[in-house]
Amino acid sequence: MLAHAEERPLWELGLGAGAVRLPHYRGSDQDHERVLPVPYFVYRGEVLKADREGARAVLLETERVRFDLSLAASPPTRSEDDDARHGMDDLAPTVELGPDLHMTLARGAGWRLDLRAPVRAALTVESDPRSIGWTATPHLRLDLFELHGWKLGLQAGPVWGSRRYHAYFYDVEPADATDRRPAYRAPGGFGGGHALATLTRRFEHVWAGAFLRGDTLHGAAFGDSPLVRDRGQLSIGMAISWVFASSTRRVVTDERE
Repeated sequence: MLAHAEERPLWELGLGAGAVRLPHYRGSDQDHERVLPVPYFVYRGEVLKADREGARAVLLETERVRFDLSLAASPPTRSEDDDARHGMDDLAPTVELGPDLHMTLARGAGWRLDLRAPVRAALTVESDPRSIGWTATPHLRLDLFELHGWKLGLQAGPVWGSRRYHAYFYDVEPADATDRRPAYRAPGGFGGGHALATLTRRFEHVWAGAFLRGDTLHGAAFGDSPLVRDRGQLSIGMAISWVFASSTRRVVTDERE
């Protein structure tokens, strides 16, 4: 039996808007600033789930361990909008899919500390998709659930990537080399670190959320790439969605999800 279990709709659907500021890519000294539609979709199936942790397929779940397949993505960058990449091929959006191990290390009244270890294969999203290797982001995550209705998540950890993954973002082919941008071949390995804070709250028919992410590329294997212009970056975003539809079928779930 799940701790703090309660009945909730099998699925919920909503729509809203959000604003984000993101670097063009990790290591860029320029940002995207965008206002975007924000769909809200929650699905609480036994195997397939979609919630504030993202979309995933749960393969194993116990009181202390969960093993699933999870999904992540990155936005596109037009090279004509980025000084470091000007004249190079655009960066297509990417999607990442792979196994994710969650281990609960400690918990108490209103909090939980997990070790998470996602390893994902990455693909470009374009007319001719291609594999660009893999990335791994093991991290510690502290969830605080009882902040006057708000939920706070804090996580931090290192980043690793394969040679092909780093090449996609940081290689400079001889044909793209200039006086200010010498040819470069990025190695695989350590890719710096990240820290992330998320704050969310569900009201009766409204969901609100915000995030702040910091990235460091100090010590990264590809740190000498001429495309790395900033070794420390911040990303920020906030969103609000109106939840307008839900399933009449209800399922037992953990109220902290």
